[in-house]
Amino acid sequence: MMWEMFGQGGIIMYPLTLCSVVALALALERGFSLRRNRVIRPEIVSVIENIQGPEDVGLALSVCRQYEGPFANVMSAGLDNRSLPLEEIRESILDQGRQEMGGLQKGLVVLETVASISPLLGLLGTVLGMMKVFREISEVGVGQGNLLAGGIAEAILTTAAGLFIAIPALVLYNFYSSKADGLILEIEKYSNTLLKKLRGFQDDREEG
Repeated sequence: MMWEMFGQGGIIMYPLTLCSVVALALALERGFSLRRNRVIRPEIVSVIENIQGPEDVGLALSVCRQYEGPFANVMSAGLDNRSLPLEEIRESILDQGRQEMGGLQKGLVVLETVASISPLLGLLGTVLGMMKVFREISEVGVGQGNLLAGGIAEAILTTAAGLFIAIPALVLYNFYSSKADGLILEIEKYSNTLLKKLRGFQDDREEG
């Protein structure tokens, strides 16, 4: 039944199928990569929150280096440059954060593109199907309903398939975009926590 419908949809069903495969693959990959515990590592959160003095910075840095990912890299950027002036530490964190944002948002543009072009591909299939219908009408007249059915089916199926792909792709794009933004804000929060601790250590050193 599925293959029969695919055949009735015409050539446009091939790019629509490709769009659906890409959307599904990206949805699975983003769902795995954007898990909070995978990005915001609890071990790093714990060690950052428990920094009490300069002697704890080495431990925090070693814990960050045990993990890969945007959160660990941003925290490492701040800790590696802890001896620099506070503004330079902040700049190093911001620079690293800008680089890591791309990883969190990877693939979302493609998912948005799939959501945008799928209805257009469906519309193109509809136009091609109607052109087929009109061509057959001009050749055999309106009395041969079975000959017209193929073009009508092509027109209907491609529109339905395009919307069937686009709607969940758009929902997933919005969901993962919101999730990535939330993780970025959380990384910024812990970056500010780290900066406050490092500023306190520098103030203590200057007073001493």
